[in-house]
Amino acid sequence: MPLFKRKTYSGAVLEQEVYIIAPNTKKLKRAEPKPPPNMTLEERQQYNDKQALRRFIRNINTNFGPWAFYVTLTFIDAMLPETFKEARQILNNYIRRLQYAAPELMAVAVMGRGRKSGRIHFHLIIAGADVKTITGKWTGGGVTRVDPLRAHNIYNGKDHGPDYTGLATYLFKHWTPEQGTGKRWRQTKGLQPPEKKKPQRIKRRYSEAKPPKAPKGYFLVESKGTKYGYQYFKYVRLLE
Repeated sequence: MPLFKRKTYSGAVLEQEVYIIAPNTKKLKRAEPKPPPNMTLEERQQYNDKQALRRFIRNINTNFGPWAFYVTLTFIDAMLPETFKEARQILNNYIRRLQYAAPELMAVAVMGRGRKSGRIHFHLIIAGADVKTITGKWTGGGVTRVDPLRAHNIYNGKDHGPDYTGLATYLFKHWTPEQGTGKRWRQTKGLQPPEKKKPQRIKRRYSEAKPPKAPKGYFLVESKGTKYGYQYFKYVRLLE
């Protein structure tokens, strides 16, 4: 069966997926790896969740770097929203105030509850606004954190540079069914999508021990097979 390789660039991160497709596929250049057809409803939901997480990670890696800030916003008792519907409106109003003060603003935001306190709070990644603006436009009471994103993130003992997979995964997990249906995060307009190259038909077979050669300036940080039938290889480009 035809063997393909697809590259996706998200900021300093390059992902390569190697997969086979059905021989009767007509549009080969658009062919993508597909999950097994006999998945249970639970397995399908797990697969969809992983795909949503991957989109979220790529979104953050594409648009943010050490010039951006990781922000945590909390509420004093008098301002604490009782529902996520109310909290969502507060978050939207805050982002609008930021955009008015900083028209070049780029932001991604999630809502969540404290594990112990149960109090609603917000996490954001913000670029295009300074610390004074970020804190000054918040009217909920507390600003727990405004920290620059790291230029070097260490995963499993390897320097992944400006790869924010860990942070993105942490933020993604803040969503709960209580927040309602729809998107799990809020983002401003103008964020750029990752750069997806057209799938390339290949003859050579790869393995975890023999991954595709890293492009110039990139370093291999992850090599694995997946339970969905495709191989996954991840590379990063370190900042100077």
